Amino acid sequence: MQIAADQYDSAPQRPAGHSKRWIDDRRWAMPVAIATWTLMVLMVVPDGFNYHNLSTSAAPSSGSAISRLLWLGLLGTGGLVLLWRSSLSWLLLRWVNPFFLAFAALAFCSVLWSIEPGVSLRRMIRLFAVIGVSAMFVLLAWHRRRFQNVMRPLLTVLLAGSILFGLAFPHLGIHSESNAELAGAWRGLTAHKNSLGALASLGAILWFHGWLAREVRLAVALPCGLIALTCLVLARSSTAVVTTLFVMMFLVMLLRTPQNLRRYMPWAVSLFVIALLTFAVAVLRLVPGMDVLLQPVVMLTGKDLTFTGRSEIWQIINEHIQFAPMLGSGYGAYWIGPMPHSPSYVFLSRMYFYPGSAHNGYLEVVNDLGFVGLACLLGYLFHLIAQSLRLLVVDRSQAALYLALFFQQAISNLSESHWLHAMSVDFAIVTLATFSLARDHLELRLRHYFGFAPPATPMPASAAAPPLSRSA
Repeated sequence: MQIAADQYDSAPQRPAGHSKRWIDDRRWAMPVAIATWTLMVLMVVPDGFNYHNLSTSAAPSSGSAISRLLWLGLLGTGGLVLLWRSSLSWLLLRWVNPFFLAFAALAFCSVLWSIEPGVSLRRMIRLFAVIGVSAMFVLLAWHRRRFQNVMRPLLTVLLAGSILFGLAFPHLGIHSESNAELAGAWRGLTAHKNSLGALASLGAILWFHGWLAREVRLAVALPCGLIALTCLVLARSSTAVVTTLFVMMFLVMLLRTPQNLRRYMPWAVSLFVIALLTFAVAVLRLVPGMDVLLQPVVMLTGKDLTFTGRSEIWQIINEHIQFAPMLGSGYGAYWIGPMPHSPSYVFLSRMYFYPGSAHNGYLEVVNDLGFVGLACLLGYLFHLIAQSLRLLVVDRSQAALYLALFFQQAISNLSESHWLHAMSVDFAIVTLATFSLARDHLELRLRHYFGFAPPATPMPASAAAPPLSRSA
């Protein structure tokens, strides 16, 4: 990998005779992968395989003793690794998205004004467990393709398991509700068809990217991608389908564009972002008269202009936001289940069902943490794009993957709540990508300073790039 001089020449050069170097260290690759898989499975599969009354078990307090023990174990393990690798942790901290850290601090402080401080505090256990595992993921046994190398098989196992689960236990793996949107839709191992659709979308994108970037052979990418596409069809999530097609076209444009056109890619990404923000404003009806922009999407997805009743949910949420517009109701404190003392109980009297979320990630953040939280979210997204565009000059395929994940999430959050949501596996995956992006930038600086490390043992030419960690 060739380092762009204009980005990293400011790094201090290693003094002559400097004794420290970087060595190949893979000793902790498997334990870290197991911890990451455990985190993802905990966030995908309902506790105890309880697929009944899922909308009433949103708070972490509903978990079993084993579930709570696993969460605390992940939190403690991540904390211990941060202390163990404290020197590298401080270096990493300089490259982690600062707005993400600001959001975490704001969410923690929201316990002070939360309408349900106990629930907000329990949500923080999940939030910091995700952050701890993500930090551990990039501090131990790191290499440039580690994020996708761990996530591709994990998502494929979950998606293949969802197909087998639906076939073996259709009363659990397939929605039995009578309304047209859910009837016959598969949810597999997840809690809802939209969750399965989001996982399938991520799986299809990761395998398609792997093939485009020539990281995996077509003989591997094709069957694994077909598993993801099968779940995408079975879930009947039109948003996930449209999002997947859009992101795949974006990846083709970014990775297979002729060399002489590549310098225009940052401008193309900027245009995509502007179009997405314009669409978000139209969906939330923040500017009158912009409904005309939604007509093409309505035709593509088959939804009406209420987005299957979501506009009424957004209206009720907007009414509640007016009570605490700047700091919100507290992190995760609104959706605690249909409890008479909760403000969210109003949905039963006005819509005759309990949606369980705002079905819009941007609005969800405002409801929880106010417009201060929204500022943190927007700063986080723009900084993520900026970091990815900087990496694009150095490592095009990896930067393309991070940008693809951004667009996949930015679109899906228009109708689902995933941004910075401690109950969403999408949040865990994006947090993992956020820390991986930070480690990519740190790695460039460290390699510029220490140079490239020879592998500890001979490796075949086809092996992946070696992880680098500082020698003791």
